[in-house]
Amino acid sequence: MEIIDAIILGIIQGLTEFLPVSSSGHLELGKAILGDNSIPEESLLFTVVLHFATALSTIVIFRKDILSIIKGVLQFKWNEDLQFISKIVISMLPAVIVGLFFESQLEALFGGNILLVGCMLLITAGLLFLANKAKDTNKTVTYSNAFLIGISQAIAMLPGISRSGATISTSVLLGNDKTKAARFSFLMVIPLIFGKIAKDILSGDLNYNSGNITALSVGFVAAFIAGLFACTWMITLVKKSKLSYFAIYCSIVGLIAITFSLMN
Repeated sequence: MEIIDAIILGIIQGLTEFLPVSSSGHLELGKAILGDNSIPEESLLFTVVLHFATALSTIVIFRKDILSIIKGVLQFKWNEDLQFISKIVISMLPAVIVGLFFESQLEALFGGNILLVGCMLLITAGLLFLANKAKDTNKTVTYSNAFLIGISQAIAMLPGISRSGATISTSVLLGNDKTKAARFSFLMVIPLIFGKIAKDILSGDLNYNSGNITALSVGFVAAFIAGLFACTWMITLVKKSKLSYFAIYCSIVGLIAITFSLMN
């Protein structure tokens, strides 16, 4: 893998993991633009490295929250922190079920299907438009909310559906506080990312010998730095109800992707 390709894909992953524009959809578009030959057989290892970088950036941004939650859980009392963890676990269930039983069907959708990506980006745009109009509240995510948000996260496994966009929009449309919705959305993905990384490592499918250390390193750094920026920026945008900008962006990119796919 060329160094410039690693940097570009690292930035795409870091930005789109948090911004509501679909990381999977943009990576598919990036592959189409760069050409399949620029994403060689070590792509699974590269993908794992990029996901680890974005998970690490999330931990850095929410380090105080995570430490507070850990301290609360270690008290071994049914307190607010333990309740939060239980909601995170509930939110993970739909994605875990889909990942375990429909993995091959999902993987089949990631073969450069630009038409699908374009259509799903339009759906993401619609969700963001609706969420942007929602009124702010002080409501906290409930257990039933957590499961519904988890369903949104599972649906967002489709290329072109933004995970952060779908989960934050669902949470806000359910009447939850926007800041709390963003916090829950970003924290709920950490165990899933590490679970997916562990699954890929244990599966034996990773080819460690094929990895270009330089490309992996610059891709990791690019994804980590971009993730720090995007995560911080996204929290501010949700607070200020600026999701409509991303809705417009997803609409434009989605229409371009659909047009491009129909012309080829």
